[in-house]
Amino acid sequence: MPRLISFGVFNLIISVLFLCPKIFAFDDGDFQYWNTESISKKLSQHWEVTLEEEFRWGDNAGNPYYNHTDLGLNYSGFATWLELGLNYRHINEDKNSDWQVENRPHINATLKCSIYDIVFSSRARLEYRNREDAENYWRYRNKFNIKLPLKLTVLKIQPYIADEIFYDFDVETLNRNRLYGGFSFKIVKNLKGEVYYLWETTEKSDKWNDAHVLGTKIKLSF
Repeated sequence: MPRLISFGVFNLIISVLFLCPKIFAFDDGDFQYWNTESISKKLSQHWEVTLEEEFRWGDNAGNPYYNHTDLGLNYSGFATWLELGLNYRHINEDKNSDWQVENRPHINATLKCSIYDIVFSSRARLEYRNREDAENYWRYRNKFNIKLPLKLTVLKIQPYIADEIFYDFDVETLNRNRLYGGFSFKIVKNLKGEVYYLWETTEKSDKWNDAHVLGTKIKLSF
């Protein structure tokens, strides 16, 4: 089972932003930088198409090792508290100095509710990992997000926390956990930004390894 990670993550955000530690590549405790850019377009009242690009740098954020392109179609017409999505993700990842391709279709169901203006959401994802030179398998992911009812300054800065679990069906175990702490903000009309700290724990060969990630996102919607 993933290790429990303290909600003291907010105390670490500032440290990551201003005191990036010297941590060595892909070892336990590696510091990384992830950048995501996405665009979404409303096709109708309930249908939306999305396109996302993400790039990741490891080895103390010095070496690019991962990128993906994700195309999706979302539907929100069943209920205000439910959104469904069908996506395809194309991944390139550097493994032992060899860039390999993964094709990953996935389906998503996101439940949403609001209590005292605090927005809760739970995204369930089932994905099929079709990997180059490796066995294919199914994986389940669930990301639980809490967005606080604050919109500070003219940028409408809104903090959030989230946790995501990963369950691999081939080994029948939970073997990865991601804990997020961050905030979103408005740049201009239809354009939002996001900065977050991510603490990822992954089980490899019966040992849990950590990665500390500074992430940024840009989201354009129209």
